[in-house]
Amino acid sequence: MKQTFSRRNFVQSGALIAAACAASNAVPSFAQPSAAAGKPSPIHLGLASYTFRNFSRAQMIGFMKQLNVTALNAKDVKDHLPADPAEEAKALQDYAAAGIKLHAAGAIYFAKDEDADIRAKFEYCKRAGISVIVAGDPAPATLPRIEKFVKEYDIRIAIHNHGPEDKVWPSPLDVLKSVRNMDPRIGCCIDVGHAVRAGNDLVQAIHEVGPRLFNMHMKDLTNFQSKESQVPVGDGIMPVREIFEALIATKYKGFVDLEYEIHGDDPMPGVIASFAYMRGVLSGLGLAAGSVGGTGG
Repeated sequence: MKQTFSRRNFVQSGALIAAACAASNAVPSFAQPSAAAGKPSPIHLGLASYTFRNFSRAQMIGFMKQLNVTALNAKDVKDHLPADPAEEAKALQDYAAAGIKLHAAGAIYFAKDEDADIRAKFEYCKRAGISVIVAGDPAPATLPRIEKFVKEYDIRIAIHNHGPEDKVWPSPLDVLKSVRNMDPRIGCCIDVGHAVRAGNDLVQAIHEVGPRLFNMHMKDLTNFQSKESQVPVGDGIMPVREIFEALIATKYKGFVDLEYEIHGDDPMPGVIASFAYMRGVLSGLGLAAGSVGGTGG
C-alpha cells in the first residue's frame, strides 16, 4: 500500500506548528476545519477517548474544544463514561453542555456468555444514546446471545480487530467470516494499525466489509510489522488518502475516530498534527474538512 498524498512539507511544518501550539495552548488554523472550501465531506472525523486515557473528562472536553472536534467514541476509562448509572448521567450532562455527541462506546469487553452481563452493557449504551458498541473480544460462541440483544436494543456491534496477537479477531476479514450470516447490525470496527499488521490491504478490506463496517480507528505506523512504530497520522506510511477514498466509494456513514495510543501523558502535539493531516487530506480531495461531528451512520 503506497501513500500517494504528498506529505513531507506538510508533516514538517505541521510538527513544528503542533509543538509551538502545544506550548501556547493554541491550535493552528490549518488544524481547524474549513467550511469555506470544497463540498461537504462524507467522512466524519471523531475522537476515541482512549487517546486521553490519562486525563479526566473535564480535561478531555477542554482538549476537544481546542481541536474543534465534537464527536466522541467514549470508553469507561478515567471518568470518561462511567458504568455507574448516576456517574454516567453526570458525564452525559457534561458532554451535552460542551456540545459533544457520543456516537460509539468501546472497546467494551464481553467476557461472559451470560444474559445479565451482556444486558448491562447494552443498557449502559442505551442510557448514553449510543448506536454502536465497539466490542473488544467476544468469543464466537457468544455471538448468538449478543445477537439477541442487538435485535432487542437496535444497537449495532462493531467487533474490533486486534492484529496478529489476537488469535480470534486479528483481521476485520476474520470478523466478517463469523458474522456475514448474522443480523446486519453485527459487523466490524477496523483498527487500521492492527489490520495492516495482520497483513490486510486496507482498501480491499474496506470494500469487502462494506455495509458491515460501523466504526474506524485511525492511527499511523512507520513499519507495518511493528506495533511500536506508531506516530502521528501523516508521519508514517498509512495510506490515509486511499482509506478515505475507499470509505467514500463504499458510502461509509460512520466515523473515523483518531485513536492515538502513544505519548499518553502529552498527546496533544500528536493529536493536533493528526487532525491537521486528516483535514488536509480531505481538503486535497476537494472536500470541506469541517465534518468533525456529523451525523454518522
